[in-house]
Amino acid sequence: MSSGCEQEGYPFNMGDELFADTFSEEVIYRFSGEELKIRQVFSANLGVAAQVWDAALCLCRYFDHLDLKGKRVVELGAGTGIAGILAARLGAEVTLTDLPHAVPQLQKNVSANMPRSGWPFATPTVLPLSWGLDQEQFASDWDLVLGADIVYLSDTYPLLMDTLTYLCQEGAVVYLSSMMRREHGTPVFYDKILPRQFDTQLLCSDPAKNIRLYHATLRKELRKKRDI
Repeated sequence: MSSGCEQEGYPFNMGDELFADTFSEEVIYRFSGEELKIRQVFSANLGVAAQVWDAALCLCRYFDHLDLKGKRVVELGAGTGIAGILAARLGAEVTLTDLPHAVPQLQKNVSANMPRSGWPFATPTVLPLSWGLDQEQFASDWDLVLGADIVYLSDTYPLLMDTLTYLCQEGAVVYLSSMMRREHGTPVFYDKILPRQFDTQLLCSDPAKNIRLYHATLRKELRKKRDI
């Protein structure tokens, strides 16, 4: 889940009150026959990026329905990196992104989860990405764009839309898993904001945990015209 610092032009806040003390926890997760060791460093510096959220676990479980081998995948607001790391373990070429302060945690988790025989396709790349500001430094020809619990601050929704639109210019499929926080306008994002530019589909939901997983593709008229 993405979090952020109060940097110029970017409305994320760190949430210093979340963790008065710094402590870490390593948890083992198993999905699709893969075992992941994910370290979470709870601190005011990382804020909400420190934790593995239930929406990320929902997304990981859905990978059983996808063929990720050889797919070019970018994850937004990766936080601990659990979803992107699992995708890489399953054979995808993965780029994990989050705000700069979360990059060290991401890199450590990538290193800790390299299979004994090496990564099936390629070592995951970890890069900083601030939505709405520097997405054009990235490619726009991904196969999949992933996001787990990144829709939770309404001020960032226009920035997220700018980034999604750019990354999906050449037909990428988006998978977004979210806890539907009404107080933060998450349902509004999926019901009204995302559909303005994307064709969306609800894939599955977990009413007990108030989590939904969506599939989205940029509307054809908004995609980059390919040279013939």
